[in-house]
This record gives sequence, C-alpha cells and structure tokens, in this order.
Amino acid sequence: MKFHFSRGIIPKADKPLTYQESLMMDLQRTRCDLENAYAGFDYATDPDLIDCYIYEQNAVMKRYKYLLQKAASLTASEQTMTG
Repeated sequence: MKFHFSRGIIPKADKPLTYQESLMMDLQRTRCDLENAYAGFDYATDPDLIDCYIYEQNAVMKRYKYLLQKAASLTASEQTMTG
C-alpha cells in the first residue's frame, strides 16, 4: 500500500483564493481522495466493501478528469490572452 501526502497550498485567511488556486487545491484534494480509495481497496476483504471502493475509485477518477480538463482549459485561455 502506498500513501502519498503532499504538501498543499495553504491559503492565507486575509485574502480570498483565485479561481486557479481553488482549482489547484481541488485537484490536490481529489488526488489524495483517489489514493485513499486505492489504499482502502487494497485492504478490503468484504465483498460489499470491495464494491464500495470500486465505485468510489470510479467517482473520484471522473472528478479528477473533470478538474484536469478545467485546468487545461484555464491554461489554454490564459495563453491566448497573453499570446
């Protein structure tokens, strides 16, 4: 089993997050959720629990792909504005 806890962006309380910062935090959180779902699946022995982790992995992976697409489109739109 592999655990990976990366250091995330910790926003300061005195200023609100930008859309890009919020998106990056969501990506980090989702990546951690995906790793946790894989870790839970590795140790599950009950068939119902195994099913739960499979569904959780699929749901989190879909969210992760969605966030990656949003980040890519944000990057592309920023490049067209500056280029």
